Amino acid sequence: MKKLSMDDRLLVNRFDSDDHNSHILVDKDACRTCEHRACTTCCPAERYKWDLINDKLSFDHVGCLECGNCRLICERLNRNMPGYSWNYPGQGMGIVYREG
Repeated sequence: MKKLSMDDRLLVNRFDSDDHNSHILVDKDACRTCEHRACTTCCPAERYKWDLINDKLSFDHVGCLECGNCRLICERLNRNMPGYSWNYPGQGMGIVYREG
């Protein structure tokens, strides 16, 4: 059985993402002060990645599974601190699961 990448597995689902209005906002510059950067390991869709070259968070909401892991693990998202927010996508937007 061929092992699929996360992006290939996500392609099975349908995403109606609002490419211009992210339902998750993070202050990538402020994230530099985060001690654990747990968002980079808790996201099953691998939307959060740490850019080692620029020492900065790379984040893309497109492909988000809306599981809320990042909201639970990140103190800043959890507390809705300035520059951080997590909401479900607008009506008719987001993920439509096709399997599992």
